[in-house]
Amino acid sequence: MTYKKSLAVPFIIWILAGTIIPIGAIAYYGLTDRNENFTLENVLAIGDSVHLQALWLSVLLALISTVICFLIAYPLAIIMRNSNLGKRGFMIFLFILPMWMNFLLRTMAWQVLLEKNGVINGVLETIGLPALEIINTPAAVVLGMVYDFLPFMILPIYNVMSKIDDSVIEAAYDLGASTSKVITKIYLPLSIPGIVSGINMVFIPSLTTFVISNMLGGGKINLIGNIIEQEFTVSSNWNLGSGLSLVMMLFIIVSMIFLERFDKTGEDSFI
Repeated sequence: MTYKKSLAVPFIIWILAGTIIPIGAIAYYGLTDRNENFTLENVLAIGDSVHLQALWLSVLLALISTVICFLIAYPLAIIMRNSNLGKRGFMIFLFILPMWMNFLLRTMAWQVLLEKNGVINGVLETIGLPALEIINTPAAVVLGMVYDFLPFMILPIYNVMSKIDDSVIEAAYDLGASTSKVITKIYLPLSIPGIVSGINMVFIPSLTTFVISNMLGGGKINLIGNIIEQEFTVSSNWNLGSGLSLVMMLFIIVSMIFLERFDKTGEDSFI
């Protein structure tokens, strides 16, 4: 028994070093001022008009990107489930392949594609269509979010759908159910765990991102993640940055609890 417990030591050290200690440090800085006196000002600073505007813009763009990812991922997951084994494996490979590339490089690629004299506008100009003025706008940021986080919506939904027994689908069709009925009455209820997992895995990184908005927003789109990053790196105000980070942690925890209410199985649908 002692030997089995010792196997958990590396994991405990990893959790302490990678999770507990950093969160403790953020809590300490967030609840103190520069003189190390206890204060709630850093947390309450989220009510400042600039911070509040950045927060609501972050929520809005994260919601839009999550909805778009779901609308793309759900039919794709159904198509992948109903494909034969060879095609299914190839499609999964196509979605995973971009994830092998560095996140910054993938975002930078879209910056090159979308810029005023970029590849997309060059093609449009060649065929006589007007140029797109999308770079440095919220639309470009949403596009970057959807591209970067779409696989995290597809894979959990597909993983749950792949476990649905074919006989259930066949029985529904034999009893006269239309395709729309099969989707709404069978696929949708049985794939709720995957949908919840996918929403969490897209909404949360979209809400807290600052790299995508920096690169595709040209510094003109200030999300709450950008403000927190600037407090740490530009203003060197770790106390305010940590206080805003604590608010975001609470916001994320509340959203996760709310979403988990829809998952009645309690399963981890991604693994």
